[in-house]
Amino acid sequence: MEEPKKHLIIVAGEASGDMHAAHLVEAIKHLDASITFSGLGGPMMKAGGVQLYDDLTKMAVVGFWEVVKYYKNIKKAFDLVLSKIEATNIDAVILVDYPGFNLRLARELKKRHIKVIYYISPQVWAWKEKRVYYIKKYIDRMLVLFRFEKEFYAKFGMDVHFVGHPLMDVIKIHNTKERFLEDRALSVDKLTIGILPGSREKEVKTLLPIMLDAASILEQEFPQVQFLIMRAPTIERSFIEKYLKNRILACQIVEDTTYDGINACDLCMVASGTATLETAILQKPMVVVYKTSLFTWILAKLFVKIKDIGLVNIVAKKRIVPECVQFQATGGNIARELKDIFTDELKIAEMKTRLKTVKESLGESGASKRAAEEVLKSIRS
Repeated sequence: MEEPKKHLIIVAGEASGDMHAAHLVEAIKHLDASITFSGLGGPMMKAGGVQLYDDLTKMAVVGFWEVVKYYKNIKKAFDLVLSKIEATNIDAVILVDYPGFNLRLARELKKRHIKVIYYISPQVWAWKEKRVYYIKKYIDRMLVLFRFEKEFYAKFGMDVHFVGHPLMDVIKIHNTKERFLEDRALSVDKLTIGILPGSREKEVKTLLPIMLDAASILEQEFPQVQFLIMRAPTIERSFIEKYLKNRILACQIVEDTTYDGINACDLCMVASGTATLETAILQKPMVVVYKTSLFTWILAKLFVKIKDIGLVNIVAKKRIVPECVQFQATGGNIARELKDIFTDELKIAEMKTRLKTVKESLGESGASKRAAEEVLKSIRS
């Protein structure tokens, strides 16, 4: 008798979650092509064969007021996926990052006796540590990306599964720095600085003007400098172009070839988040930049217990790259930090060595495959 086909529902929000979920789906299908998927996510998941109920990446928000603004849409998506789960014969639900949404969903799933697999742990080690007990109660299998997360959960008696970071598989370079710059009629002899302003509109709206201020300051002092803006797929090109209208900068927007673009840079200014790890894997010196609303910042100061906010510094367990955060996130400060790096060859060499150590700590390639194996092990047990 033929074994019934298995169906998994997968839920991811934001651009990075969409990307990691899509790679996980691809890896699972490679191991078992009969498994089908539906859920909430973004364009990469859809392209990977997931039947999407709604696009959660369009509701990517950060901060208290932003969540309030999109609450109705988020609640609608929550109710929709829950109704689909109740109406569909499924083997498990895979929740990818996006803790504000997914941890609440996990609680509802547990009431319905549905197996819950969580891929990419909430940052409980940074704030809201008590959520570990919530996770212990409602999550059947937790798959983590960082070794220190396995150690963290062990303190609470939880055996989570370290699979490594999927970026080690995702990041591939197709062109040399020289070829990339020449194809764009840019000079290979100029200092090239990358600008990574984030993947959410609110984030870009806040950080890109500040980063462009830093670029203008540097260009005035160092005429032999040029800039590359890495556009995330969730951000329209026109949204970035409007911030360039009244500026005279040697600057180009990079689309679709982000990793080649980062690789072509000598150093970067990077919005705090996954992009700092992407830049670290390519071993490019950087300055981490972050700014949010005053209210959200005050809340963060009350609850966040870690000293640094850049993922690259958190993984390193010490500050290896400068951070310009909140009130320090000004064009002048960013420009000063960048200048301190590129005018000091010893500092550049030391930073690259530390970034290499971070890269090595993320595990070997094959993270998505290892995560897929854990998912199959879970649904077959």
